[in-house]
Amino acid sequence: MKIAVIGATGQAGNLITEKLAAAGADVTALVRNASRLKQDVPAIEKDIFDLTSADLAPFDVVIEAFRAPDGQEEGHLKAMRHLIDLLEGTQTRLVAVGGTSSLYTDASRTKRYIDLVDPTAPFYPVAKYMSDAASLLKDSQVNFTYFSPASFFDPSGAETGDYSLAGDIFKTNEKGDSYISMRDYAAAMRDVVLNSSHEREHISIYQN
Repeated sequence: MKIAVIGATGQAGNLITEKLAAAGADVTALVRNASRLKQDVPAIEKDIFDLTSADLAPFDVVIEAFRAPDGQEEGHLKAMRHLIDLLEGTQTRLVAVGGTSSLYTDASRTKRYIDLVDPTAPFYPVAKYMSDAASLLKDSQVNFTYFSPASFFDPSGAETGDYSLAGDIFKTNEKGDSYISMRDYAAAMRDVVLNSSHEREHISIYQN
């Protein structure tokens, strides 16, 4: 299985790349600046919007861990649209590092968490565009997995291995907390990819 990680120099992308490489996976980083890579893996130095079908053709799985720059949050939606255009009609699986905003609030599936966010909140643009990107992906013909973290997605948290996967409805642990460390998320992402599990599903994760 050949795996590409878009955004492998970012916080989540770096940890995902680290986990895959440690597992012996054939992983390549797709990054704008290969000098920022922290993992010793092959790299293709290219902006996400410059990627072509030929660039992605060698890979069985493409992990999208792209983070749009501040002030350019619409890039999340544009990037997803671009990747869908490149991958529709292929066998390549697209696994996206998502957001909590796209999860439904309850089993009725009438409201998503983005519907509860104040549009004037500073984080609203990135939450809205990531939620829109999730909807776009789920409506596509791509073999996808959209993987939402808990609402507190902790870049400095420890790896515990004590977590649960859920579907596209927001879940908390028994204390009512919605938390996951990036290290636990990356470990779960590794397993989802290498086990070819949860295809054409929107899934989520939280610490028990």
